[in-house]
Amino acid sequence: MQFSKRSYVLPASPIRKLEPYLEEALSRGVKVYPLHIGQPDVETPKGYFEALKAYNGKVLSYGRSQGELKLIDKIVEYYNNIKIPLERKDVLITNGGSEALHYAMLIVCDPGDEVIIPEPFYPSYAAFIASALGNIVPITTKAEDGFHLPAKDEIAKLITSRTKAILISNPGNPTGIVYSREELESLADIAIQNNLIIIADEVYREFVYMDSPYTSLGHIDRIRDRVVIVDSISKRYSACGARIGCLVSKNEEFMSLALKYCQSRGCPPLLEQLGAAALYDTPISYIRKVNKEYRERRDILFEGLKSIPGVICKQPDGAFYIMAKLPVLDAEKFVIWMLQDFALDDETISAAPGEGFYATPGLGKSEIRMSYALQKEDLKKAVRILAEALSVYPG
Repeated sequence: MQFSKRSYVLPASPIRKLEPYLEEALSRGVKVYPLHIGQPDVETPKGYFEALKAYNGKVLSYGRSQGELKLIDKIVEYYNNIKIPLERKDVLITNGGSEALHYAMLIVCDPGDEVIIPEPFYPSYAAFIASALGNIVPITTKAEDGFHLPAKDEIAKLITSRTKAILISNPGNPTGIVYSREELESLADIAIQNNLIIIADEVYREFVYMDSPYTSLGHIDRIRDRVVIVDSISKRYSACGARIGCLVSKNEEFMSLALKYCQSRGCPPLLEQLGAAALYDTPISYIRKVNKEYRERRDILFEGLKSIPGVICKQPDGAFYIMAKLPVLDAEKFVIWMLQDFALDDETISAAPGEGFYATPGLGKSEIRMSYALQKEDLKKAVRILAEALSVYPG
């Protein structure tokens, strides 16, 4: 049988390919600290569950393709409060941030078109672009520079007649980078000069651990008509399983095209949207408390990694990930070895091999991404396990 070329070019997830090894370790009775996946462990605000229980409809009917107005209005209010003025027409509810990103790639890419992305990047970006038969053009960033962007001229050199968009994650997954206002202004200049769309994945917006104010691309007035923001409740409110995200843009043509793609799912899930609307009423004290918790966890993991001989990493300013270079030749083999052959007091760790976060062949081979969405004591144990594993690793 012959299946679509599109299906064969989709890359496999470098994160979820480790699941069989993790499950096998668990089956042997080994406790695994899951640093490989960004699953928040803080409590979801109770308002979400209360909204679900309060639903008293007799029929669970179809909703609006754009999303329920109750939720859209809450999102508009949220953005207006952070000085990004929106109207209802500027918001489209999606099944998680992933569907929002997928739609965005399908809208901007024809086969062979190019999307510029700083690397390392969230691996699913590659799958979304491949599904649109587009190509990634990477901007290589380095830990030594804190994963900040190179000079504007260096980025401009990457643009060709096939370039359609720039895609960034801010704060960044997997690096924890928070781009400065100056860096975003440079991207704005490039977008205007080359007639490009900028897609900003801002799902970690509330997790910033620096004193200087966070800048969204939505704050830059002169490019509001060429910015698409991807957002989600998954990380902000620890509600990954609800699968509620959104596309936000002042570009009316883009939003009208996005609505066409909504035919693929009819409408977002009704009850989850009602729960999500309630989450936007969560007191700001919740966000501040969670932000403080993640900052403390970051410090534990970062300081622990710095103390391990041969490990190279920079302190991240946002999100809840650290990219670290290990003194090994192949980080994927090392991670699999930890799951298959190594344990300290019947405990081990999993981490995401770094190579899958790069488009440039050969980069990230000795790197791993670690999430600090774990309890503090667990992070301390995970660091001890990693240090011991590196000290005895035969590779």
